[in-house]
Amino acid sequence: MDATTDKDPLVQEQIYNALCYLGESEPEEILHSCDEYLRQHDKLAYPHRVIILKAMETVVRNNIANLDKSTAKEVIRDWQQAASSVLVAVGQRFINKVMEEVLTKFQPGILPHYFIVQTFAKLSVSNGELTARPLHARLPVGVG
Repeated sequence: MDATTDKDPLVQEQIYNALCYLGESEPEEILHSCDEYLRQHDKLAYPHRVIILKAMETVVRNNIANLDKSTAKEVIRDWQQAASSVLVAVGQRFINKVMEEVLTKFQPGILPHYFIVQTFAKLSVSNGELTARPLHARLPVGVG
């Protein structure tokens, strides 16, 4: 899976296809392997993370009838976390577009999903780091 970081789109596509092919015969093994890889490489750039997540999606879609319930629960939580992380990464450059999309998930009178709130929090922190300056640096000259 380390080859997902290759810049060549053909190599990336081959990795995706290989994971999907292996997922046909051993779906739970591939899902667990992808999950473990993503956990070990939590700093993996989001375009490369997306390749693995898309492969996991395809494996689940093609083998949904054969999956164990515990695998399904684990995959759902992991995907939600990974999706949140991708949105935060994209939000560092395109905050308005990400906020616009995430805000559509709020429904009047319905509590938002945990990962929606977590995504807002992480967006706030990650974008605050880019603009945060010490108070004395923001005060006019001669004050503070």
